[in-house]
Amino acid sequence: MNDLATAAGLGVLILAGSMLSVELGVSVAIIEIGLGIVAGNFLGIHPTPWVDFLAAFASIILTFLAGAEVDPDLLKARFKESALIGGISFLAPFGLAWAFAQIALGWEPRAAQIAGVALSTTSLAVVYAVLVETGQTETTIGKIIMASTFVTDLGTAVALSLLFIEPTPWLAVFTVFSIVAIVAMPRVQPWFFRRYGNRVIEPEMKGAFAVLFALMYLGGLAESHAVLPAFLLGLAVARVFRQHRMEQQRFRVVAFAFLTPFFFLKGGMNISLSAVWANLGLVGLLLLVKLAAKIIGVYPLARRYVPQDTWYTTLLMSTGLTFGTISSLYGLNAGIIDQTQFSVLVTVVVLTAVVPTIIAQRWFSPAPQTPGREPVAAGEG
Repeated sequence: MNDLATAAGLGVLILAGSMLSVELGVSVAIIEIGLGIVAGNFLGIHPTPWVDFLAAFASIILTFLAGAEVDPDLLKARFKESALIGGISFLAPFGLAWAFAQIALGWEPRAAQIAGVALSTTSLAVVYAVLVETGQTETTIGKIIMASTFVTDLGTAVALSLLFIEPTPWLAVFTVFSIVAIVAMPRVQPWFFRRYGNRVIEPEMKGAFAVLFALMYLGGLAESHAVLPAFLLGLAVARVFRQHRMEQQRFRVVAFAFLTPFFFLKGGMNISLSAVWANLGLVGLLLLVKLAAKIIGVYPLARRYVPQDTWYTTLLMSTGLTFGTISSLYGLNAGIIDQTQFSVLVTVVVLTAVVPTIIAQRWFSPAPQTPGREPVAAGEG
């Protein structure tokens, strides 16, 4: 299938996904993952280099926007809750999945570590997409969930780096550039917005894109990934975005209308139904391990700190996609896991993006809140 045929086919699927999302009341991200599975397994549509690029950039844009949605003042005020929920959300599945893969499944220690890292994640992309669609980004519960997700993925990134990534000169360059961008961008932006803002050519958006492209490039050279610095960059400019709501809305429009569908469709296209069927029992066991670890770890803390939305918080913290796929792909490319193990892990990762999200939206969606209203923790008020 040539590029134009691929683009036409994916364009139809993207439109169908939006319509189905409206009709069914299910997050478009989940619909698009499902359509990606259909495309890859029944329609003969597979990721091309340009689809891979758009999907990679979409993951960075989503992460950047998720960081920009976090209220820095609320993060400071509710740091304890976010750190505890996010920390246990990483540690519980990381430890349990690692032990299960090594002891019960007999995987080699490094392969089991990849399984632990891949299944420890919470997907910023999925969480952010769901919170935007349901209008929860401006609520306290939405901001706590995003902050907790950041803590979880920070743990995943650190674990992957400490266990597997070899230090190189490019890693130092990537780290220095990330720090400079995170420190400098919020200081430059007020002047930049005054001088170049409110124009149809959108210099503000192009400036952010340029920095994010540079992060992606240097991250690739360093054999790392730009997701974590992109989130921190978004967090750094959150206050500037709050003063320029229209610009934030334009970012969202570009992201959700054009970029993110390719990210979620590609996630679905990575799933081979034949490989899933051949290893169905293993997929089910690892899915159960991850969800059980997340529930055991997160639920008690969520019940203490966000009692009105305990299950909603627990289920969204159980999602996975971006970092889980990245970790699995790293393990495959480095020869740590084989193709079968990769297919199983990616399938479990994608299922964790779908199953908890559907349950959370269908049965545990939060009641409408006034933006910024503090949920009352157990024993308070």
